[in-house]
Amino acid sequence: MLITFEGKHVIVAGAARGIGHAIAMAFAENGGDVIACDRLFEEAAHFAGPAKGAGGTIRATKVDVTDKESVKAVVAQAGGPIDVLVYVAGGIRGQRPKPLEDVPVEDFHQIVDANLTGAFLFAQAVAPGMKRAGKGRIVTISSRAALAPSLTGIQAYASAKHGQLGLVRQLATELGPFGITVNTVAPGFLRTSPDYEPQWEGWGPEGQKQFVERIAMRRMGAPEDIAHAVMFLASDYASWITGQILPVMGSPT
Repeated sequence: MLITFEGKHVIVAGAARGIGHAIAMAFAENGGDVIACDRLFEEAAHFAGPAKGAGGTIRATKVDVTDKESVKAVVAQAGGPIDVLVYVAGGIRGQRPKPLEDVPVEDFHQIVDANLTGAFLFAQAVAPGMKRAGKGRIVTISSRAALAPSLTGIQAYASAKHGQLGLVRQLATELGPFGITVNTVAPGFLRTSPDYEPQWEGWGPEGQKQFVERIAMRRMGAPEDIAHAVMFLASDYASWITGQILPVMGSPT
């Protein structure tokens, strides 16, 4: 199976670190013209430029995923219709679990906006061009928390990821007649961001060992594991798959 994105315009939103970085690199190394956008522009800029492999490129740009005009500006930079949108941005925004009654509504909104509203705004921005082209791929990065209570213990994160799955299924129905597929990849827990290190450290050596032993594959996932799943869903091989959640957890869900 040969998967290539030569000549394709790809946006990866939330590309500076971890999963997003691996996805941006994977598309570029397989020929894609990638716009790697993130609020952490300086980190994304470090790996911008020509990619090894099939000759793709990465252009870094700054974005506020919760601001419609900022999102539209990123899409305009592509210089043509977007073939693939991958929405990775979100996470827990540096927050820690608190009892429900102690959570400021601003904290709840911050996580929901980054994980859910941003996905909506990016899909809204790329859809017109994809409709005109009669094709397109939208892939979000959700989480195990889209299927079950979140291990983070953060109410807003579970809510946002469940909501993102609903958005994916609704958009798949709406955009399918235009040749556009919309899917989501649900990673298990990965140590891909400083935000998640306190959770990992909090389990202690024994808890960490038990966590890995509960994974059928007996190893933690890597960002590349997620990137490979995303590239499949963005490829021609997945042209009749839409509205689906693909768990990539090393275990049955």
